[in-house]
Amino acid sequence: MQQISSIQDALSVKHRETAGFEDQVVLIRECINGSRTAQKYMYDHYAPAAYGVIKRYVNGDVDKANEILNESFFKVFTKLEQYSFQGAFEGWIRKIVVNTVLDYVRKNLQQGGIHKEVEPNDAKVESDGVERLSYKELLQLVQSLPDMQRAVFNLFVFENYSHKEIAAALQINENNCRWHLNDARRRLKEKINNLTP
Repeated sequence: MQQISSIQDALSVKHRETAGFEDQVVLIRECINGSRTAQKYMYDHYAPAAYGVIKRYVNGDVDKANEILNESFFKVFTKLEQYSFQGAFEGWIRKIVVNTVLDYVRKNLQQGGIHKEVEPNDAKVESDGVERLSYKELLQLVQSLPDMQRAVFNLFVFENYSHKEIAAALQINENNCRWHLNDARRRLKEKINNLTP
């Protein structure tokens, strides 16, 4: 009976520690005040989505993905006072995650030379082939792209960056950005055509 009581006490304490964190304002303020319980709750709640973004960029390198995730949340916690409570908090975290990934991409990509621009129609990916793929299969195809093409494709398709924004983020010119996107599309089209009958 004593053990059951102590388990109930422990669960009650745990409930009190996480109670109220469903309210985002309370959670953010508790994290700013240094509550380790609130920080863990925030990490556990938002890390899976952040990790999904990161995985698209690191080509299956789990150690690198975890490193970027931890660095991203370090930035989240150290910049939390800068969050203005305007707009979605998830979007604010995502922006930090994407910027952290871009730091990694800039440090680790081989840029190569200037490429001629490819016409957009040259490398369209037909949607019927894509529709037959699961998300996991599509993610594997995207991860198989060369680093620069993968980064440009992810930023353009998933983050809705313009060519100008991508060029600035990756420190390349806009024509190179367009070439890398079209090359990524061409490569994906070839891979999809090889997978589907």
